[in-house]
Amino acid sequence: MNGNFTFYNPTKIYFGKDSISNLKNELLNYGKNILLVYGGGSIKRTGIYDKVISILKEVDKNIFELSNVLPNPLYSKVLEGARMVRDNSIDLILAVGGGSVIDCSKGISASSYCLDEDPYQKYWINQKPVDTKVVPVASILTMAGTGSEMNGGSVITNEDLKLKKGRVFGPNLYPKFSILDPTYTLTVSEYQMKSGIFDTLSHLMEQYFSGNDENVSDYLIEGLMRSLISNAKVACKDPQNYQARSNIMWIATLALNTLVGLGKTQDWEVHSIEHQLGAYTNCAHGMGLAAISIPYYKFVYKYGLDKFAQFATNVWMINPDKLSKEELAIKGLDALENFIKDCGMVTSIKELGTTKDMLKDIADSCDLGGGYYTLTHEDILKILESCF
Repeated sequence: MNGNFTFYNPTKIYFGKDSISNLKNELLNYGKNILLVYGGGSIKRTGIYDKVISILKEVDKNIFELSNVLPNPLYSKVLEGARMVRDNSIDLILAVGGGSVIDCSKGISASSYCLDEDPYQKYWINQKPVDTKVVPVASILTMAGTGSEMNGGSVITNEDLKLKKGRVFGPNLYPKFSILDPTYTLTVSEYQMKSGIFDTLSHLMEQYFSGNDENVSDYLIEGLMRSLISNAKVACKDPQNYQARSNIMWIATLALNTLVGLGKTQDWEVHSIEHQLGAYTNCAHGMGLAAISIPYYKFVYKYGLDKFAQFATNVWMINPDKLSKEELAIKGLDALENFIKDCGMVTSIKELGTTKDMLKDIADSCDLGGGYYTLTHEDILKILESCF
C-alpha cells in the first residue's frame, strides 16, 4: 500500500429479508419530526410506503413528506426540502428509494442551515466544508447501484447552470443507518436493474484503474468485479433470482463505502463525463457510464498498460500466454464490451437522447482530470464522438 489513510464509516447496515423490522427501534433514537423523502411513487405501488408510514405512526412521529425526487435529483428539490427542514424543525431525514433519493437527502441536510451563501456554489462547485448544522439522514434502499446508502456522496443537477456535480460529504452526513432488503430491488424495472449493475462496476473500475502498485485494494476490487459479473449474468437472465440480486445489492454497497479505494489515487473521469451527459439528457446514470466506458478506456489504456493487462487476466480470466501486454489489455476491454452487450446495456449515447449539437457543449462543461492521462476538452469531445 502506498500512502497513509484514515478509514471511518459510521453507517449501520441492516441487510436481508424483512430487515425493515429494525426501523422501529432505530426511530426511537430521534426526535418527533421526520421528513420522508422519496421518488415518483413506486414505493406506494409496492407497499413499502405503507409499511414505513405504519412504523412511523406506531412510534408517534410527526410525518412530513417530500416526493417526486427525480432519478437525477435537481437542486430545486434540494432547496424545497431544505425549506421544509427549517420550517418544521426536522429531526431526521428518512430517504426511501434509490441512490438519487439518498443523494438528495444528504444535499437537503447540508443545505438546510446554510444561509450565508448559495449552497450549490458553496458545496458542489467550490467544495467548501460544511460548517453549519446538519440533520441526520437514514435510508431504506430500493435500488442497488450508487452505494449512497453507506457513503457521503451527493450528486445534484443544477438545472439553471446545466451542471451535474458530485460532492463527497464527511461522515457526519453518511446515513446513520441503512436498511437493505434485496426483495425491494426486485420491483425495479430490468432497465434500471442493469443501469445499477453497470454503475456498480464503474465505481469499481474508477478506483481500480489508478496506479500499478501491488495494492490490497486492487485484489478486493478484482474479487468484487468477478462476483458482480457472475451474478449480473444470472440476474439478466432471471431478474427475480434472489441470490443473485442480494449479492448485487451488497456488492454495490461495498463498491463505494470508501473501503476498496483506500491507498488508491482513483480516476472518476468516466463519471465526470457522464455527469455532464446527464445534465444535458437526464439519462439513466449507469447506462450513460456503459456507453462512455469503452471509448474512454480505449483512449487511455496505453498509459496504464500493466493494470489493463491485469484486468484482463484477473477479472476476465484471459490466458496471457503468447500475448503481449497490449494484446492482453485489448482482450480485457473486448470482454468488458461483450459483457455490456450481452446484458443488454446501452452502447451509444445517441440511444440516451444525445444529439450531435450537444457534444461540444457537454465536452466543454466537463471538469478536466483523469488517472493515467489528463484529458483536455478536445479529448473528451473525441471520446463523445466515438460513443455517439
